[in-house]
Amino acid sequence: MALKLDRPLIVFDLETTGLDIATAHIIQIAYIKVLPTGEEKSVSQLINPGMPIPEVVQELTHITDDMVKDQPTFKEVANGLYEEFNGCDFAGFNSNNYDVPLLMEEFARVGITFDMSGVRLIDAFTIFTKMEPRNLAAAYKHYCGRKMEEDFQAHLADQDTAATWAVLKGELEMYSADNQKEEDRILPQDLNALHKFCNPCQKVDFAGKFVIPEEGAEPVITFGKHKGKTVHEVLLKEPGYYTWMMQGDFTLNTKQMLTALKLKYKL
Repeated sequence: MALKLDRPLIVFDLETTGLDIATAHIIQIAYIKVLPTGEEKSVSQLINPGMPIPEVVQELTHITDDMVKDQPTFKEVANGLYEEFNGCDFAGFNSNNYDVPLLMEEFARVGITFDMSGVRLIDAFTIFTKMEPRNLAAAYKHYCGRKMEEDFQAHLADQDTAATWAVLKGELEMYSADNQKEEDRILPQDLNALHKFCNPCQKVDFAGKFVIPEEGAEPVITFGKHKGKTVHEVLLKEPGYYTWMMQGDFTLNTKQMLTALKLKYKL
């Protein structure tokens, strides 16, 4: 069943130097731009991260320092990516927790503010873990009927992107009203509903350090000793918390959102 699109959808994957959003850098970005007409455009680009790629990452991705040394930096491709991505929705595999926050962090590092208000984020991993908890390889076998290693080389962004798009389409087909009798097993086929399905809590910042647990609620903290408390309450009772976070190893976006909340509360 075809996904109903009212604007382009970017299905993408990143390979990076590490797992910490605050310090990691992109070494490969690949995406499939799916237009409302059904036309698809595939792009894969190696990126020079401006730092040595850790050995464990080179072994996992087979992307070496020599392969990226003559490739453009993210700063050099950022404007082009912004033009390509602006006005689009995004999809990926575990992208809401990692790829989207890191991509936005890379844009912030080069001074580009990417307005994500109204952007719908579709995470095939969230759909998968809610429906059939496993991983991408198992998802591919389950939804596409073949072993992933038969069709793709794992841990390469272009290969994982293609597999993710195949999985997402397979999920939409398997959990369509035509193929499911139980209502709670039917997956919505429009991006607004899929966005809500993949994002039960509204993130204030891309890293999810602050979330709005339900519509109309105050933003709450999701980590540390103040987990579950509202940002307003903590900033009011512990002014030093703001300074601690601004000096800490948090993403630029997290710090920007905390500053915006502080100004909103006039603290």
